[in-house]
Amino acid sequence: MPSLGGLLKKRRTKDSQTLSKELEAGSAQTQTSPNAAEDHHNHNHHHHLFHHHHHQPQPATNSGSSTNPPSQPQNSVPQEQPNRSSGAEKSSDGQVASMQSAVTQASPSAHHTSGLPQPNANAASIQNIIHPSQQGAMHSASSGHAQSHHAARSDARTTKGKYSLDDFTLQRTLGTGSFGRVHLVQSKHNHRFYAVKVLKKAQVVKMKQIEHTNDERRMLNRVRHPFLITLWGTWQDSRNLYMVMDFVEGGELFSLLRKSQRFPNPVAKFYAAEVTLALEYLHTQNIIYRDLKPENLLLDRHGHLKITDFGFAKEVPDITWTLCGTPDYLAPEVVSSKGYNKSVDWWSLGILIFEMLCGFTPFWDSGSPVKIYENILRGRVKYPPYLHPDAVDLLSQLITADLTKRLGNLHGGSDDVKNHPWFAEVTWDRLARKDIDAPYVPPIRGGQGDASQYDRYPEETEQYGMAGEDPHGHLFPDF
Repeated sequence: MPSLGGLLKKRRTKDSQTLSKELEAGSAQTQTSPNAAEDHHNHNHHHHLFHHHHHQPQPATNSGSSTNPPSQPQNSVPQEQPNRSSGAEKSSDGQVASMQSAVTQASPSAHHTSGLPQPNANAASIQNIIHPSQQGAMHSASSGHAQSHHAARSDARTTKGKYSLDDFTLQRTLGTGSFGRVHLVQSKHNHRFYAVKVLKKAQVVKMKQIEHTNDERRMLNRVRHPFLITLWGTWQDSRNLYMVMDFVEGGELFSLLRKSQRFPNPVAKFYAAEVTLALEYLHTQNIIYRDLKPENLLLDRHGHLKITDFGFAKEVPDITWTLCGTPDYLAPEVVSSKGYNKSVDWWSLGILIFEMLCGFTPFWDSGSPVKIYENILRGRVKYPPYLHPDAVDLLSQLITADLTKRLGNLHGGSDDVKNHPWFAEVTWDRLARKDIDAPYVPPIRGGQGDASQYDRYPEETEQYGMAGEDPHGHLFPDF
């Protein structure tokens, strides 16, 4: 079960200071606002209680706003690859034994064990991602591009000070990290469940994460896309910062990948395609994500992705030099301290696809960051023989140090990635609408608020909302 990694910085993430020290040491879908729920509470209470997940209303507040799921924290040290895949369930033909075929998959409320290993479903398929026929269903890449952006656009939202602890009932801890923890909460107004990320100000300041924390809030406030986590509101008290976000019931893609060892080609393609649409949208907003990895990809109850943890996201119209991210996923221009732009996200997409298909990252080396950096700069990638030729071709054009050849960074932009033969079966406009069944549906059987896909943690003993001196409040003016 996942530990909600991206929420508070865990597992494989390094900040810029840690990365610099290592380099020096070694060498080189639309939701109604909580107010709307409150306005209709008297005459439409039950409608809101059982509203479909894709149209989940935001938690109402006294002043009106909503919530969203937190990004997962990841540890600084990469886990050893053997440990990451240990205990995985793999069939004799090397396919993922824990994957169900999309055709046999039922909704989470079905009688059978939805999302659990099925005896004859080793080779997961996602037929719905394929063009159904030649009946004029072909859509140009440009139309898919436009559809994606149209579905994602929304006006800027005002989220500051929209909530307080009085608006929610604390349920349980979903994840912990060096800065604080993430709680499952229930809105007292619309009775929906959300995730509240609580960051201790003193710890954020001590770890020199003020800029990243403010950037995360700023970036999340700007974006709205079906495959990105949504921030509904923030507030602060004398000790803590609070971020209200969607509760994404299915847990981390990292946990599913670890359990499965590696994904079949069509399954990896499905997740890679959703990530591609999300990156495409972020780049139109001049936002670089900079921390793409399975730990930061959450699965909703229907099996679609949500990218979380925007702590390293940054608005970069032109170029930046900050050294941050996860060692296994860093582009060579980042490792070598050169200026970089959106190209680093396309490199990371290549690493993600490689890891999904192979179960390990291409430059991993005994968990040593310095060795990983050396391998990245050396740039030699060994592609296992079981990879499809189209996958190898795509990966070789994403995982390349030559920025004049890296797909996504060329004149055609994201369309070059989407038009690659490996993605030939993807109907991009349908995917942008989530009009495609996911290859795996998490076993969410408890209805709204089911947190069974997350590990249990000791609960926080410190009381929130305490009054007192606030020496750090001025450092977080947008909360």
